[in-house]
Amino acid sequence: VQLQASRGGLVQAGGSLRLSCVASGTISGIDAMGWYRQAPGKQREFVAVFPNGGGTNYADFAKGRFTISYDNAKNTVYLQMNTLEPEDTAVYYCKSWGTRAYWGQGTLVTVSS
Repeated sequence: VQLQASRGGLVQAGGSLRLSCVASGTISGIDAMGWYRQAPGKQREFVAVFPNGGGTNYADFAKGRFTISYDNAKNTVYLQMNTLEPEDTAVYYCKSWGTRAYWGQGTLVTVSS
């Protein structure tokens, strides 16, 4: 499985940004796709997940601001991030779960105050 995330970017506080991640290769074994992030000097943390059977799950900081969705036809998971805060500045990683876990390359999101 290969995961290719879209480019992140620079956004002002209060703004929005949408990330996408396309899965390719042997994707039949994927059970879920989602996102993690790693801020400078911090450990990587869970953001959101979209299981194949539905029932999304979010980290507390993401609830109400971030929305994860999945386009089955495009094998793409999206992360819509609204009301961004400087604390959301991080490298965001796409992840897939299944027979084994795979990670995307990471994409930098910078939120300026």
